[in-house]
Amino acid sequence: MTSSASLTGAHLRTYNTIFQHPVSHNLEWRAVRGLMGKLGDVTEELNGNLKVMRNGRTLVLHPHRTKDVAETEELMVLRHFIEESEGAPAAPAAGEAHWLLVIDHHEARIFRSETRDAVPQRVLPHEPEDYFRHAHNSKDFSRGQEKPDPNSYFGPVARALQGAGPILIFGTGTGTGSEMEQFVAWLGQHHPDTARRVIGSRVVDESHLTEGQLLAKAREFHVAAGAPAA
Repeated sequence: MTSSASLTGAHLRTYNTIFQHPVSHNLEWRAVRGLMGKLGDVTEELNGNLKVMRNGRTLVLHPHRTKDVAETEELMVLRHFIEESEGAPAAPAAGEAHWLLVIDHHEARIFRSETRDAVPQRVLPHEPEDYFRHAHNSKDFSRGQEKPDPNSYFGPVARALQGAGPILIFGTGTGTGSEMEQFVAWLGQHHPDTARRVIGSRVVDESHLTEGQLLAKAREFHVAAGAPAA
């Protein structure tokens, strides 16, 4: 089964549309069927219904006369099925793996930090260019501008870290300008068990560091923090 956090292209756009806030009314059933086929096993029954099976969960989609998902209730059913059927990664043995999350408003990268040439798992926000619009003055606040709900970005990141060992987080900026700080606060509220595995967060100039240099810094931190060696 494919993890939601590893989706790309059209499937990622459909996934983000399902979790979009406010609810989208431009979601095509054809795109939904394609996404479900990517995430799980889809079979068509004799009556035309589509049965989706994923990680022990089952969803039945009824054929529609229109091309779009028109009802909010139907979209919420899709959303809940994806969330509830998301399988957690196998938990590593104690002391087996250290993890590094590098997160900003463009993307999140998740590494096994003890692996020198680790290939990161990537999670993209719904709209990288303006996912978080940070108000810098009272005029912005007076307009009532609000940041979008972060669940569609932070949720897949948290699910990818379920069962992880010690987690170190790198990010840029501070306060409301830092997705790292936003994520740490969100994680503590929504996934306290995973939040307890976070052993530190550091501001880094990631734009001037290679992935190898980021991993080297993470290994140095784990050693200095006394995390069990892998």
